[in-house]
Amino acid sequence: MSTTAKELRLAMLGMIEGNGHPYSWSAIVNGFNPAAMAACPYPAILDYLGKQPVENVRVPGARVTHLWTDDPADAPKVAAASLIENIVAQPEDVIGHVDAAIISTDDGDDHIRRVKPFIEAGLPVFVDKPMATNVPDLRRFVQWHKAGAIILSTSGMRYAPEMRLSDEQRTQLGDLRWVTSFTCKTWERYGIHALEAVEPLLGTGFVTVQAHSDAGGDVMHLTHRSGVRVTIGAIHDAYGSFGAVHLYGTKGQLPLRLTDTYNAFRGQLVAFIDMLKTGTRPLPFDETVELMAVIIAGRRSREQNGAIIHIADILSEANS
Repeated sequence: MSTTAKELRLAMLGMIEGNGHPYSWSAIVNGFNPAAMAACPYPAILDYLGKQPVENVRVPGARVTHLWTDDPADAPKVAAASLIENIVAQPEDVIGHVDAAIISTDDGDDHIRRVKPFIEAGLPVFVDKPMATNVPDLRRFVQWHKAGAIILSTSGMRYAPEMRLSDEQRTQLGDLRWVTSFTCKTWERYGIHALEAVEPLLGTGFVTVQAHSDAGGDVMHLTHRSGVRVTIGAIHDAYGSFGAVHLYGTKGQLPLRLTDTYNAFRGQLVAFIDMLKTGTRPLPFDETVELMAVIIAGRRSREQNGAIIHIADILSEANS
């Protein structure tokens, strides 16, 4: 799809416990009503939206025009807060009225069901991270992509300003040898945040994953074709440490920390909107497939009591 003149119409579809993206993403695109947003049940959203001048919150050239939430009682609250004109009874009701759909839920085992009607209708789709957390679903996304469907799925961490290095910082680090990256919640649901914070620094080419797990979470040890070792922690209740990254090089070390959630999410949404307008992807689909294979490999390693899982094996299954 490529369009330049008209304002793109977006549908925001789905809201599950623990994920307030219909509030935040819609507000970033549309602007918001501060009085109505005050009732948003996610304090973090109120915090980072509240730091922005209200008149500056808007993405030109696009608008969230339609909304559906899993619990119908949520929709009027979200619509009032994030200035969404139309609430629909069923997600499929937006077909024919919008230019693209955003699946705003972060359960990677439940995205195929949610995405399918829009792919079949020929609509471009943004899928909240992680796109797919099991091999059959990842294979289905690969098949859709090969058939010409327009699908994008990323973490906002890819666009976080704090995760990008200057030339001076790279020089001070020397050659990278080890990277740690941290997230709260589960590996399946939030591991992609920690992974996608650092993957742009290394590029594709993850080789193996090995899980060290207990009831409180997972520590995943990854190897990469570059030789850089990567350790990702996903500790369920450590909310206060989300977004912490540490880089260790031959000349120096550098801690990084997400502090600007608003611009991370805005960058993510602008990338999708720009893709709709220009037809140019912000990253290759195969890169997203590899990231999902890493998540799946970690899950498989945990299920196999810490076995070393090769990413190539997951990719082979997904592309079969």
